[in-house]
Amino acid sequence: MDRRGAHMTDTAAPITRSERITNLDTVRGIATLGILVMNAVSFGLPQPAYFNLDYAGSDTALDWIVGVLGEVFVDQKTMAMFSMLFGAGIVVFADRAAAKGRRANWLSLWRNTLLLGIGLVHAAFWFGDVLMLYAICSPVLLLLRTRSARTLFIIGGVCLALSALTMAAIQGEIEAGDLGDYWTDENVEQSEDVQFAFIADFGMRALGAMLIGVGLFRADIIQGRRPAEFYRRLAAWSLGIGVPLSILGVAIHLANDWNPDVALVGAVPNILATVPMAIGYIALITLWNQGDDTRLHERVRAVGRMALTNYLTQTIMGLTILGAMIGVGELGRAEIFVFILIVWVVQLAWSEPWLERFRFGPFEWLWRVATYRKLQPIRR
Repeated sequence: MDRRGAHMTDTAAPITRSERITNLDTVRGIATLGILVMNAVSFGLPQPAYFNLDYAGSDTALDWIVGVLGEVFVDQKTMAMFSMLFGAGIVVFADRAAAKGRRANWLSLWRNTLLLGIGLVHAAFWFGDVLMLYAICSPVLLLLRTRSARTLFIIGGVCLALSALTMAAIQGEIEAGDLGDYWTDENVEQSEDVQFAFIADFGMRALGAMLIGVGLFRADIIQGRRPAEFYRRLAAWSLGIGVPLSILGVAIHLANDWNPDVALVGAVPNILATVPMAIGYIALITLWNQGDDTRLHERVRAVGRMALTNYLTQTIMGLTILGAMIGVGELGRAEIFVFILIVWVVQLAWSEPWLERFRFGPFEWLWRVATYRKLQPIRR
């Protein structure tokens, strides 16, 4: 361990705007906006409707169109992108701290312990928090951060395969009632077997995506440093694999009328599709980012630079407006999508002006102050 940074307050300075990797900000911004398409369903509908389109919120043909398109193209894919970016971000932070002679691993562990605390508070209000998972996975990333991209891809792929195998294996061991508030009844708890399957699924999937995100960073892919033709081929291959798998998962559920007997098996193709589709989206976003800069580019990047703040404020707005003011179950999926569009406009509108006046988003600033254990300047 490098002893030149013996005190946690003697740390790397906060990253300035000029040091940032633009493509990471762009991808992170779209991932942050995209994750709301998943999460808004859980803000506005009963918990089983998050996984089971037939449970609630699908009263019209338009609701079904929105729901099916969301399942195929968004569900878990934006989560995978978000996870990849968080994984890459953990390594960027550690690498820069190490380059300045700091105790990178200890500082990173402290930073992610704080993230765990943020996630615990977030989870107290909403069951879908992912920050705790990222914090729990972070020691593994720090342990493996110097490995080659190939090794990271292999380990990440194994994690995703274990996630899919767990879901498939547990299906034959359970009865419909065991699914409880996952699929069949919002007032019934899941069985221990189902809870174990979900913990394994979410944990392995998050860790796998984060490791692959680090691999993409090590391979100079996620930074947008490869030629445009590389990203075109990457998008074609990744989406060519992922989209049919995702369609297959939805088709299994539709063919069986969302029967609980195939609830977990039907999720397997989607689990396998998440990372290929997320990589395909990253490739497409990179191609867009490599083009001429526009005002929209800048606004999306600003959302990405304030990813933590925007992620948490999405929850605040969703629980307040959809949950408390309108009421859970009062809107269909198409109406919830209108709410999503409004939040997107708000976050695209406010993030850039905020960062023109301040160095960081509000929650990013608080996280930094706690990380370095001293007050950080926030005004520009």
